[in-house]
Amino acid sequence: MELLGADFPYADNSLLGKHALICGASKGIGLATAKMMAKAGANVSICARNEQALTELLDELKKLGKGNHQMFVIDLEDSESLDGKIEHVLSKQGPVHILVNNSGGPPGGPLLSNDISDFDAPFKRHLHASHILVQKLSPLMVSQKYGRIIQIISTSVKEPIPNIGLSNTLRGAMASWAKSLSRELDPCITINNVLPGFTDTERLGSLANSIHERTGKSQQEIHNSWIDQVPIGRLIDPLETASAIVFLAMPASGGIRGVSLAVDGGRLRSI
Repeated sequence: MELLGADFPYADNSLLGKHALICGASKGIGLATAKMMAKAGANVSICARNEQALTELLDELKKLGKGNHQMFVIDLEDSESLDGKIEHVLSKQGPVHILVNNSGGPPGGPLLSNDISDFDAPFKRHLHASHILVQKLSPLMVSQKYGRIIQIISTSVKEPIPNIGLSNTLRGAMASWAKSLSRELDPCITINNVLPGFTDTERLGSLANSIHERTGKSQQEIHNSWIDQVPIGRLIDPLETASAIVFLAMPASGGIRGVSLAVDGGRLRSI
């Protein structure tokens, strides 16, 4: 076959006709990802607990892309109702081709300060919900001969970050879960992780406030300490992270499977 000719199956990087389900889409990287998916031509289903934020985003998505976009109020911590909620998404939007597993991180603090009960809610909305969704949606991806599963987790997978011990633990579990599935899923499905670095989101602001309350350092000192660790000398824009996620959702990314891709401005020191 001619390289990049009409018969080359990975030359088309449009997501036209593909259905993308974006979890945790009400803010931050999830919101940016929904916008980028719409721009790439996908039919975007956004879900989160915040109905007002979803309504505002849905109005914006309709201006960004010509796809069929819908919103669904879903609490990922409610494991019992999740299956029924996803059935509703499927009835409205059809089979999901692209699943973005994303949810807000747990509160900061030293790991030893956490009681065992503190693990329940974060693991439900991240690991448990992601597992339920993949079990539910992957057979439909096989029927469509196309599947892309992407987790938004953290650079703490490679280098644990001080004072967010519970988050570090959870993100590591998510990465190992995804790597294990990369050996089990059908060949037509890829599963990968995106590891955001210091990103200009509300989440980063809450972490800065937590550090301020614990250490007395000013917000500016905390911000400067983060920037000093990043070779590009600035925070990452959520749309930059979303661009990497959209690439991993495209046909051209079919050879990338089981990786954890950092979008961190070069902060990680590991290879």
